[in-house]
Amino acid sequence: MSKIRPTILVFNSGSGSGFQELVENTRTGVLRADIIGLVTNDKNYECVKRAEELIIKSCVMTDLGVEDYKDLLEGYKPDFVALSGWLKKVPMGVFDPQRTINIHPGPLPEFGGPGMYGHHVHDAVMKTFHARRIVSTQVCMHFVTDEYDQGPVFFRYHVRIRPNDTSYTLAGRVNKIEHGWQSYITNLVVHGEIRWDGKNPESLVVPDWIRKSFL
Repeated sequence: MSKIRPTILVFNSGSGSGFQELVENTRTGVLRADIIGLVTNDKNYECVKRAEELIIKSCVMTDLGVEDYKDLLEGYKPDFVALSGWLKKVPMGVFDPQRTINIHPGPLPEFGGPGMYGHHVHDAVMKTFHARRIVSTQVCMHFVTDEYDQGPVFFRYHVRIRPNDTSYTLAGRVNKIEHGWQSYITNLVVHGEIRWDGKNPESLVVPDWIRKSFL
C-alpha cells in the first residue's frame, strides 16, 4: 500500500455512533487511517448529521445495485471498507473480501445472517439465555464474504449476560464494548496485523494475544 495512512470508507444505516467513534479515533491516533466518506441508505438517519458535524463527506444511496456499489468504490477508491451498523448485504463480486470488515453485536455464526441485526440479535440472545443455553453474548468483528455474516471472525469479546438484563440493557453494554474496541482492532486490520487471503479461512492471521484472549 503506497499511502502512509490507509483510507477507509464507512457504511452505516442508523445513528452512526460507531462511525463517529472511528472518525474521532483517527484524530487521536488510535486508528492510524483516514475516514474518507460515509455511505448510508436514508437521508434521515442521524449518521448523516454526524458526518456533517465531523466534516466527513456523506453519500446517501437509497437504491444500491451492483453498479451503484461499483460507482461508489470507483469514486472513493478506499483501501478498506468498514461496515459499521450497515444493514444491507453487500455484493462481494464488487468488494474485496480481504479489505472489507464488519462489526456484529452478537455471537457468530449462531446469531448472524439475514434479519439478524440490532435489537433482533439481542432479542434472540436473551431468548436463548432464558432457555439456559448460553450465559454470554459477544461483540464480533469479521471479514465480509458473499455469505451473510460467515466470513472469518478475527475478534470476539464475551459480554456476560446478567440475570436482570433485558434486550435493551444488554444492547447498551454491547454498544459500549463495540465503541471501545472497534477502532483499535480496525487499526490492526488496515496495517496488516490481521489479514487473510480472501478465500481460505485457515489463512487468517491474527496477533497471538488476540488468538489466545479473544478467539
